[in-house]
Amino acid sequence: MRPGTGSFTEFLAAAEPHLLPQRPIDPYSGPAGSGPDVPHATTIVAVTCADGVVMAGDRRATMGNIIAQRDIEKVFLADSHSAIGIAGTAGLAVEMVRLFKLELEHYEKIEGVRLSLDGKANRLATMIRNNLGAALQGLAVVPLFAGVEDSFGSRGTAPMPATGPGRIFSYDVAGGKYEEHDYFAVGSGSVFARSALKKRYRPGADLATAVRYTVEALYDAADDDSATGGPDLTRRIFPVVVAVTTTGAVRWSDEAVGAVADAVVTGRMQNPGG
Repeated sequence: MRPGTGSFTEFLAAAEPHLLPQRPIDPYSGPAGSGPDVPHATTIVAVTCADGVVMAGDRRATMGNIIAQRDIEKVFLADSHSAIGIAGTAGLAVEMVRLFKLELEHYEKIEGVRLSLDGKANRLATMIRNNLGAALQGLAVVPLFAGVEDSFGSRGTAPMPATGPGRIFSYDVAGGKYEEHDYFAVGSGSVFARSALKKRYRPGADLATAVRYTVEALYDAADDDSATGGPDLTRRIFPVVVAVTTTGAVRWSDEAVGAVADAVVTGRMQNPGG
């Protein structure tokens, strides 16, 4: 109970290290970079807009040439004004997201204030860097982080409205952090998603238009990448969409995203190329 670091990971490493999600990988279990055959999550897109930023992810997880899961969730609320999407090894990525959310809560409880958006992005970079050993064995985690600046008052005061435009941060497997502008995508279908966004993106679009951009980009990614799942109209499985604005981060309902997906699919019936 003595005062210490504001990092939950460092606290847990000292108090109960066995509870950390990272596990040592036996370097002699196989050739470098091979890794076990585990589910992988793909494609995440993020788009800035006049109100903030929108992040969306498809619902498919693959294990080699097998569809491991059709309705996995890859986009999460990190806190009240940020979102995180995962690509890479699904199990490790989900554990990293849970630990990251605990990090943000722990810091606020210990320090009495919230981390800035840059501070959150830097903390996530450190967590990715700590997973480098597993990444070299083929268990890489490459998230996408986005949000708006959360202006929180000094210790003991009420939170103030968030200000500033939406921002997007991408990472590499070594923990390198890069701020992206306007839009970005990660995952196996990211090349196709970014190509679609390059044609469709318009600065200053409203929130509904930005959501349409992300759904169309994921549709195009699924059209060319077998590891990316498009809207499943039969099972009613649609992308997970999170909108982060100055009033907070909100996950769109399946019904709302489904209406956008239905409109996109209907349009592609007339013009398959978009």
